[in-house]
Amino acid sequence: ELPGFYYDSEKNRYFRLLPGHNNYNPLTKESIQYKAMECERLRLLEEEEKQKKKTTRAGLNSSILLQKRQLGLLSSASYCRLVHELKVNCMQRRKVEIHSPDSSVAGTNNFKIIVADAACERIFTVNDVEHGGCKYGIINLSGLGKESLTVEMYDNLYFTNRKVNSVCWASLTHPDSHLCLMGIAETPGCASLLPASLFSSTNPGDRPGMLCSFTISTAWSCAWCLNPQADNCFSTGLTRRVLVTNVVTGHRQTFGTSSDVLAQQFATQTPMLYNGCRSGEIFSIDVRQRNRKGQSWKAIRLFHDSAVTSIRLLEAEHYLMAADMAGKIKLWDLRTAKCVKQYKGHHNEYAVLPLHVNEEEGLLTAVGQDCYTRIWSLQDAQLLRTIPSPYPSSKDAIPSVVFSSRLGGSRGVPGLLMAVKQDLYHFSYN
Repeated sequence: ELPGFYYDSEKNRYFRLLPGHNNYNPLTKESIQYKAMECERLRLLEEEEKQKKKTTRAGLNSSILLQKRQLGLLSSASYCRLVHELKVNCMQRRKVEIHSPDSSVAGTNNFKIIVADAACERIFTVNDVEHGGCKYGIINLSGLGKESLTVEMYDNLYFTNRKVNSVCWASLTHPDSHLCLMGIAETPGCASLLPASLFSSTNPGDRPGMLCSFTISTAWSCAWCLNPQADNCFSTGLTRRVLVTNVVTGHRQTFGTSSDVLAQQFATQTPMLYNGCRSGEIFSIDVRQRNRKGQSWKAIRLFHDSAVTSIRLLEAEHYLMAADMAGKIKLWDLRTAKCVKQYKGHHNEYAVLPLHVNEEEGLLTAVGQDCYTRIWSLQDAQLLRTIPSPYPSSKDAIPSVVFSSRLGGSRGVPGLLMAVKQDLYHFSYN
């Protein structure tokens, strides 16, 4: 690397970087870096279209797996995990057609967030609106099993003025009956709990209203509690505090923290709330505690070197997965408070990006700030697949994804759903 020059690999020579001053200088390190990244993305897209992906493990194919399974050399759990690895490497991209009763809805606004319900039958979408704010909708995935790959999208046009930072499904009257939305109304933040039935094709006169809504300081994260000891509660991660609200009684508990809470998740076996902070700290709170001044709320404490952007508890709740703004993904053992695995390759510098853990399939999925979707093996942290985005990488084109072996319900199709810009793609198993 020579000061004041850059090397062009295509022309195999150095070129001088002109000083900026007042004239436009097209040659900057950033533009050269971006050009190289774009060339690599186009190369990977071309490779994916030409041929099927090969597995990352040498000698791994379906016939060898079946033989080992029949000979009793592989347990059923290991066999299922390795079959999913093979399927992930063979996924191919297909565009999904989005139909809507309101023809002005589909394909007009960029997707910002997509979040699937527990059964993966519906997906809640947040779309950016040109004049500012967001538009919300629900996509029904029942049409994914058909050859045409079409889905139905229902919009609610009453709530279009709020920017959304975080969203989660809530089970109040039945599983995934409501939605928690955290966002910015104007200057103050706003927390809302909306019935999912607002987003339907039924008569608008029959729709129930908003269950609860209140103004707060800027909200970063939210989580719904499924533990019966803290029934009908949802948590809001705010600037330097955590707010736990009971939506039936209206009772609120406030826990002071030393940093902004960017990620949250409730445990299901115990009434514990896990929080990831901008300071890099991860701590848990027992929500049964009474609010007393001067009391320390923190039980388990873990530390990252950078702001924690996403946390996910594994099923047995002995392990916690966490990602930070330095691009590190760590698996923590909560019993010993030690990091037991690291998943390498994720890219992040400043964005709040989610993790998607699929324990049944043995997979971890995350989208990086470079707009690549990466899939790892949960078992040994090996990077199995890197999927390039169909669009050039930019701040407003980071894909939002959902992965499941049952997209569309119990008899649904397996694969990955990717929402990027105005498009929805399905990466299906062969």
